[in-house]
Amino acid sequence: MDDGAYQLVLRRSEQIDCVRTAGQARRERTDAYRLLLPLDGELTLAQDGREARLRPGTGGLVTLAEPFRIGIAAGNGPAAGNGPAAPRVRDASRRGAPARAFVMTIPGREMDRRLRRPSPVATRLDLSTGLGRVVADMVRAVGEERRALSAAQFDAACDRITELLCVIVAGRQRPAAPGHLAEVEAVVRRYVREHATEPGLTGAAVAQDLGWSLRQVQLALQHAGTTPRELIREERLRLVRDRLRNPQDRDVTITDIAHATGFSSASALSTAFRRRFGVSPRELRHAAH
Repeated sequence: MDDGAYQLVLRRSEQIDCVRTAGQARRERTDAYRLLLPLDGELTLAQDGREARLRPGTGGLVTLAEPFRIGIAAGNGPAAGNGPAAPRVRDASRRGAPARAFVMTIPGREMDRRLRRPSPVATRLDLSTGLGRVVADMVRAVGEERRALSAAQFDAACDRITELLCVIVAGRQRPAAPGHLAEVEAVVRRYVREHATEPGLTGAAVAQDLGWSLRQVQLALQHAGTTPRELIREERLRLVRDRLRNPQDRDVTITDIAHATGFSSASALSTAFRRRFGVSPRELRHAAH
């Protein structure tokens, strides 16, 4: 598989039951992740000695870098806990109701960069309320509208899903933030997204405009695993990528896009863009059109 690209497919019972062996993980050497979103029935997800049962309203996350097992849960079986994975169920007569699930493949760099560490495996995520429900609704919507989306639109939607998914996973990994810091982080992110194109945007400028100290802003973002500078650069690079993929900006020069998105020069943009996405702005534009 191509571990550098997003994928989203709808799987049915006969396509879901699978095992990834240690040998496959060694040979294929991919750091991608898979998010499972059950729509009907019940699935079991086992990796790294842990097992989770997934029903509609929950989701599971596995890394393709390690062995795992995904199967249709046996009827009337015991609830899954944190113990060793149970043997794979092969007898169809023992299975529960037919299952359907969206399976989203996420490039490893997109999650690891945001989380600053490899993600946990066999993660059972609550996708029934709050941000979890937003993520689940987005996955379903993108899956249902896949044929109506261009490649650029599909990638942009998957980027946002991944960003929100990482917020959920990170919230499970670290202690709860003090309410004030969490509020500061949310406001700062929104402000940076709205003002990312301004050349003079810095952490100090953000703090001044919002009426907080720079230290408050730094602490809030540090708790989230980033810095003002990194957040500003990330938002600008996302804007650049969107414009490079937009047919309406096909005739806009890279230099003009760099200046319009807050970069000092095309060279500075190209260096940052290649470091983040692995290709130059020109190469991405050529591939998109």
